Amino acid sequence: MTSSSPCRPETLVEREGSESPVLFDAVLAPNRSLGRAGFIAVMAGVIVISIGLGVFFLLQGAWPVLGFFGLDIALLYIAFRLSYRSGRLRETIRVSADEVVVRRIAPNGRTMEWRFNPYWLRVALDDPVEHHSQITLTTHGRSLVIGPFLAPEERATLVQALRDALGEANRRYAGAPLEEQEIEASEAATRRS
Repeated sequence: MTSSSPCRPETLVEREGSESPVLFDAVLAPNRSLGRAGFIAVMAGVIVISIGLGVFFLLQGAWPVLGFFGLDIALLYIAFRLSYRSGRLRETIRVSADEVVVRRIAPNGRTMEWRFNPYWLRVALDDPVEHHSQITLTTHGRSLVIGPFLAPEERATLVQALRDALGEANRRYAGAPLEEQEIEASEAATRRS
């Protein structure tokens, strides 16, 4: 999944070594609208203008101004690097009939993972959907906010896709034989403890 379509699901993908098909699989990533070529163009333009103005002020006798133009270039470069670094954040969401797995890979490479039973998981989105709205996954008194970097339209699309996948997971779970449901429930309780 690419960052240009951060929440379009891939449905019914078979996982290797699993009896349960994946009902929803998405990779969420922050959007960075300025690519490498754009970054180089912006920095080149800023450098040319700053050096030109700095030389002008230097010739006028205001030589300290040249240092401030250099500082502006350095600070702009650092700001862009920090922005691109934060853009390496990734969240993956995978829904199957057995479980929901949310994995967050921080810009520094640290990985955190949460596992939920799809039968008990609830997806909530602040209403009305605005820029500061949050998607919250809630189960058994625990909650997790996902996709804080998504645009409001992407959040609404993701929530609907997740609700559809959870509904399908619940239908599949309800269609399982009673003995299988009891075994799955006891396994889930064992994993929680």
